[in-house]
Order: sequence, then C-alpha cells, then structure tokens
Amino acid sequence: MTTPLTERAVPAAPADAHGTAASGTGAPQAGWEVGRRFLLRAAGLPVETVRGLRSPRALAWADEVLEHEARLAAEGPGLSELLHGLVGAADEAGDGARRALLTLRRQVFNNRLPVDPEAAEHLVTGLDPAAGARVGSWLKERGRYAELLAGGDALLSAELRGTRTALRAALADERLRRGLLLASPTLDARLDAYLADRAAEPGGRMRKAERSALAYLYRTACKTSPFSTLTPVASGVFAPGEGAEPRLADTWEGHVRPTVVALARIAELILADPVLRQDLPVVLSPGWDRDEDRVRYVRQWVTAGDDSAAVTFDAVRDRLFYLRGSGALERILGFLDGREGLRHRDLVARLAQEPGADPEDCERYAAALLHLGMVQVPALRTDVHDPDPLRSFQEELRGLGAAWADGVADALEAPAARLAAYPAAGPALRRELLRGLRADLLDVQRGLGAPEPTLPRTLLYEDVSAGDGVTADAGLLGGETGRALRRVEGVLPLFDLTLPHRITLRGFFLARYGRGGRCDDLLGLVHDFHEDLFDQYLSFTARREPFDADGAYVPEENWLGQPALRRLDEARRRFAAGMRAAWERDGEREELALPAELMTGVAAELGPPAEDFVPLSHHLQFDRSGGGLRVVLNRSYGGPAFPFSRFTHVYDGGGADGPGLSERLREELRGRCPEGAVLAELTGGPVTSNLNLHGRLTDHRIVCPGEAPGVPEEARIGLDDLYLVHDEATDRLVLRSVRLGCRVIPVYLGYLVPVALPAIPRTLLLLSPSSMAPVDVWGGVPAGPAVGGVTRRPRVVHGDVVLARRSWTAPAEALPVRGSGHSGASWWLGWRRWQRAHGLPDRVFATPHRDGRRVPGAKPLYVDFASPLSLTAFEALLGREDGTSVVLRETLPDEDGLQVVSGRGRHVAELAVETFASPAPPLSPTDRTATEDGPTCRN
Repeated sequence: MTTPLTERAVPAAPADAHGTAASGTGAPQAGWEVGRRFLLRAAGLPVETVRGLRSPRALAWADEVLEHEARLAAEGPGLSELLHGLVGAADEAGDGARRALLTLRRQVFNNRLPVDPEAAEHLVTGLDPAAGARVGSWLKERGRYAELLAGGDALLSAELRGTRTALRAALADERLRRGLLLASPTLDARLDAYLADRAAEPGGRMRKAERSALAYLYRTACKTSPFSTLTPVASGVFAPGEGAEPRLADTWEGHVRPTVVALARIAELILADPVLRQDLPVVLSPGWDRDEDRVRYVRQWVTAGDDSAAVTFDAVRDRLFYLRGSGALERILGFLDGREGLRHRDLVARLAQEPGADPEDCERYAAALLHLGMVQVPALRTDVHDPDPLRSFQEELRGLGAAWADGVADALEAPAARLAAYPAAGPALRRELLRGLRADLLDVQRGLGAPEPTLPRTLLYEDVSAGDGVTADAGLLGGETGRALRRVEGVLPLFDLTLPHRITLRGFFLARYGRGGRCDDLLGLVHDFHEDLFDQYLSFTARREPFDADGAYVPEENWLGQPALRRLDEARRRFAAGMRAAWERDGEREELALPAELMTGVAAELGPPAEDFVPLSHHLQFDRSGGGLRVVLNRSYGGPAFPFSRFTHVYDGGGADGPGLSERLREELRGRCPEGAVLAELTGGPVTSNLNLHGRLTDHRIVCPGEAPGVPEEARIGLDDLYLVHDEATDRLVLRSVRLGCRVIPVYLGYLVPVALPAIPRTLLLLSPSSMAPVDVWGGVPAGPAVGGVTRRPRVVHGDVVLARRSWTAPAEALPVRGSGHSGASWWLGWRRWQRAHGLPDRVFATPHRDGRRVPGAKPLYVDFASPLSLTAFEALLGREDGTSVVLRETLPDEDGLQVVSGRGRHVAELAVETFASPAPPLSPTDRTATEDGPTCRN
C-alpha cells in the first residue's frame, strides 16, 4: 500500500520536526503518508452557471457613484473652509453675496447640489477666480454624481430583468431539477409556475419561490455536500502528473436506496399486530446472563424520528437491564435458549403449558417480554452492509412462510420496480415514480392495519457518480504542503470532541482494575461506567464553555485526576496563547501565519500518540489563485475508509473491471492493520438510518446486542468473546478476542455522530481510532474592536494549509437591509458601500447566529454582492429577532482558484483524503516518563 506521497524521513531541523515527538529530544520518530485514494465531491453545476445572475453594469454604476461620493466627500471640507475665508469679500460685494456664499458653503459641506450651479460658480469666481475654478470643478463632479443617482433605478431594473432571465434558464437545468425533486418536492412543484412567469416584477409568492430556488441553485453550483445530482461524487486516485486537473465524467450514474425508516415503519406494524407476530421468529436477547436471582440483558428503547425532517432516523438507547427471576421466566429461558426456528406462537404455546394459564394472559406475557427486549425478533432488521435493503426485506418476509408475509412482500414489488426505474428517468417521470412510491408504501401500511399511516418526507436517497478512476496530481500533498498538513495533524487532538471521553474511560478502567488489569465483562463495564461516572460527567461537560468571558481557558472536568487531561488543558492554553500573540502582532493583516514552533510545541505538550493505528480523514479544497497552491482544511475525522464508506454502493459493481470498491478497500485495510491485530467494525447499533449503510470493509464485525449479524459466523465477534486489558508495555487499553487470540481494533464506518449512537457502541468507540476534530483556532482569542458594528478575523494559515477563512461578524441591525421608502438603487448602493467599507470580497458564505450561537439547522448561504437577486435571498435569511447576527466567510477557493473541470466548465470541489501515521518505535522502560506524569490515552 505504498503511495507516491510517502513521507517517511523526518527532517532533523526543529521547524520540520512534525512527527510524534518533540524535536531535539532524540526520541524515535514516526512515519506518515497520504493514502492513494480520494473521494471527490463536486458541485453539480459549473461555477459559470451563476455568473449570469450578476449585474455587472449595476455594479459598475455603484462603484462609479461611490468613487464620485468619495472624491466629493474628500474635497468638501477643504472647499468649505475655502469658502469660509471668502465671507469678508462677500460682505464687501453686498447684494446678498454673504447669504448666498454661506448657503453654498453649507451645501458643499453636506454634499448637496445648489439649485443654480452656474450662479454659485459665478458668485465665487467674482470673489476669487482660483476658488471659483475649484468650486466649478466640484459642481461638475456633483452634477455627474446626481445624474448617476438619477439613472440608477432604471439601470438596476433592466439588469434585474436580465438576471431573472438567466436564473430561469439555470433553473431549467435537468441536473438541478432532479436533485431539487428530492431536496424540496414542494419547491419543485411550484417551480414550473415561476419559470412560466414573465412579469417584469414577480408577485409576492413568486418572489418567495425565486429566493428558495436561488438558494438551491447556489447550493448546486457553489457547495460540496453530496446529495443526488446537486453534488455528485467521484472515486479517484493520486497519480504522477504535474498540474493534472481532476476531470468529471460527462455521463453521470445515479444509485438510489429507499429510506430504511420506511421499512422500519412496516416492521413495527407487523410486530405490533398480535396475529401477524405469531409467525415471527423469536430469540433471547443476545448476551443475556443470570446474576444471582436476576436475569441480566441489554434493553433498547427506540424513539421514532421526525418524519417531517429532510433527514430522519429512529434514535436507539440501550442499557443493561435486570428482570427478577421467577419460575415461569426460568422455564421460558430454558425453552428458548439454544433452540433455533422458534416462532412467537411457540413461545405463547409454551406459556400456555403453565398451570392455570389463561390464553390472553399468555399472549400479554409474551408481548411484555418483547416490549422489555428480553425476547427479540431478529427478522426484518436492515443490515448496515445491505446493498439492497428493500429486496432483503422482501426476502425476510418470504422466508417466514406465511401467506400474509408473502402478500406484504408482493405488495413491495411495485415500490421495488419504481426504485429500479428511477435513476434513468427524467424529472417528469421521477415525479410520477415518487408519487407512486409514496402511495404504494402507504397502502402497505394500510394493509397492515395502520389507521393513520405515516412516511418520512424523504422517501429515497440518491448518490450520483461523476466518475470512477478520476486522477489528481500526486504532488498536491507532497513536499512542504504535506509537512505542514502533518504538523496540523499534531494539534488536532486539541479539538477532538471525544478525546476527554477516551481519557476518562481509561481512568475509570485503571481505577477499577489497576495497571495491567483485565475486564472480561464488557457489558458490565459499560453499564458501570455510565451509571457510576459517565452520565453525570456528560451532564457537567455539556454546560462547559471552553473559554470564559475574559478569554481564559476553562479546564476539562477531571474527576479521576488524569494527567493526560491536564496535559490536554496545558496544550490548549499554549495554543490559545500562541494565537493571541499572533493576533496582537498581525491581527490587522489579511493573513495570520502560525509558526512551526507553535505547532510542534503544542504537539509535544500533548505527547506522542499511544496508538499504533492512526488513520485520519481530511476534507480539503485546493486553491490555485495567486499563482501558487494552497490547501484549505474544511474538517477532519479519525478512522479508516471514512471518506468512502457511505458511497461504496456506488462503486461496488465489480464484474469485468475487477472487485468492487468495498472489496478493494477491505484488502487495503487488511494490509494497514497493525501486526497481531484485526479490524472489526462497530455498526453503531440497530439505528435505522441510510447514513450507516455501506459495504463490508473489514474482515470482522463486533456484534452488539440487538444487531443483525449480517456477516458469516467466522467473521462475527460477540461481546462475550471480547475482554479489555491494560497493556503495560504500550500503556494503552487493548480489546482482545478469546476465540481469535489477538487484539481487536474497533472501527466505525457510519456517518452518524457518536452522540446519536446507543451507549454500548458509543462506549466501545472510545477504544477505536475514530475521532471528531472541528478546528476552531479562535477559541480564547478576543474579538477586535467593532467598526460600524462589524468585527473581522483574518485568514489563519500554517505553511500552505489554511485553517480558517477570513470572516466578518455583524449584528442584523448593522446591515444595510432594505427599509421602507428606499428605492432599489439606494438599497443596492447601500450594500455596495457597506461591503467596501468593511473590506469584504464579492462572494461569501453567510451563516445566521442567534445570541452568539449558530441557528440550529441553518446552512451557510452563498452570497454574491455582485447580484441583487443574491442579496434579496440573503436578507430573507436574516430575520429581525433580537440577538440575530450573521457570520460571513470568504469563499476560498474563489472562482479563479478552482481546479476540477468537466465538459461544462469549472466546478467547486472538495477532496476527501486519508493519511496514515506509523508510530515511532516504543521507548524502553528506562526511557519512559516517570509515573508522576502518567500515560496518555488518545488516538
């Protein structure tokens, strides 16, 4: 798995000592390399699409007006003083000259044009010819300024008509319409009426549709969040070829899946029906055990998601649960334990054998065991690895051997056929297919007795491939750029939201089992960890603000006195102090550069990573403007294959071209796994979400209670086969398998954030290389003084890596939004004046905030200050509630820095890449730091 981007030799110079040890210590160094593969996320429309929405003549008009305004304002005070000096001469001239001169002086000072400019010039010339020439020049300038202002409304109206024509043409693009149908069916239904409207000024409802459509158009041409044809993906590899530009395929291929929440709704109806569930297979809760006079097992609670949301999933909580033992329960356990093929009716029949049993009581008792989760129904669960959830659901139904189940499976044939036809269909047919799909699924629910059937707003998800085998220049992350990125990785633990949790788990384990200790009861460990410590710890830390009102760092909660948390606190203080120093020194500049000494010093403060498997994923954009190359870091995650997992179904065709992407990735991960260990996937529990569906990327899988096995028997690792031990030689917690006789490294490949996962997989994730590190370099750095209510932050860079874009924060009341009585031209001019006054570029992304926090669910909106249409959409976003503000960030790269191309133009794009760090050789026991500092616990 060697790649052309390998950087294994670490320079000896302190500034380049970006490995896992501080320079100058003589400590062993680590290696680092960039993975060969990347996933490209490209805007669905070329950036040229939105250029027609700009008003270049209106923009030039505004700039000319402002230039006149600036010259007049600069000349006015001096000219006013000059006129003041002529008052004595005016007194001598008589005939009202003094009054006329003073009136002219006020007009000049206030930048107002006299009623009779010629008379004004003649007056001053008679008093002082040189002053008269100067006044005459000012009056001509002011007259031109007045002419320009008078022509602004007509010019802007004409430009708006042209931009609306361009907008309608762009909105008719089939790729946009296909994606819009899934993203906002309501807007899609109204869009044809807008496209047909030819009014010079659209009515109120049409303007609302226009603003919404404009936002989606900008999202399609200027953003990179994968969604149907709005943002396709492309699988690529780095290859030699200096300056090679990634190129999207001309033909795109769509891949659709139904939302698995819809299948879960059907399964719930079946399980709730006392007649239908008689045919369902039942098993005891996996991992159940006896605990003195109680029965111990894992219980799960499911909370249905919001079906009105665009993306929804059913939340699952799990916790170790206890039932008091009884004779009847013991007999049921004996009946079910180890027996296969039993149905719910068999359970009821066995209960009926109890002395004096009433049939209705037996059914209620069996239903209670299902409700409590002691007895479970493994059928009809969607497997995280399933390439076709709907077909698998049908097969499960047919496997029940019941007429009603065959009927439900048959009723799902129509939805399956519609899904198969969807990718190749045009927008009109897609609308029909979606309407039919919804009607079919609702009918299935009605057939199962649902009085008020419900379905999520989003019925299917589509991922679109814009190429397989796209190539990019292997030198993009080589040399100094790669070294800078590696130094950035050294400080990412500062921002890792899960690192304090990992350290806390380690402290809990050592407190409970001691150094070198071993725990064979993982379920009990997870239960005790949450009950005794972690739940309360989370409630405290949820209220923690990292920095107080004065910018002082607030330490992490460290209830177990962990040295690793104290080191993390010190590293954060050191970074914040370095940022404050750089801000005080260079805050007025456009860029703030972080020195290598700060990055390596903070990394050394954190200490070397304890793990020997440290894969990281970065979402990067490359900026070629200005003649160079810069890498913009959008976000970073820890864990292998994360850029690819959600999109494996797009590239798993295999066939004549060889194995699919999942198989290729599994082979590559097998080669990267540390010696004596296996990678085992944690699926995140039985969460019904398409965000967790992907191909099989690991040889093994940890099967938690309540999950469908989904892999062959030999690939399954049950919790009862695992134990956790503190390895004193490496000073880390190690998960091991009794059956395999080796170390097990859990990996999570889903896209749900850990907080959305049940407690068991969420806790096991603390033993994995998964991490979340949203980089916020400005924490603890006070904002500068506001100018006109607006504060600014410069761009933050380290070498060729951009860590933060330039940004401006403004309260809503500081923005020049349209007010009553303002003409279109004065409104347009006000925005241009405001933009220029604060030094904003022509294009930014705007995110609304309230009371200093981002508005929940708000997505950044692309704002083009050269487009009046864009500004109207921006104003509609703001609202006027108290505490409302907006953060504006520069678009970087801007249009002149894009490098991804297609046959239609240049595309905004993001590359998701992987890096792999190999650890330094372990220190000898005599070199290891004394126990006063204690070991680290991080990935």
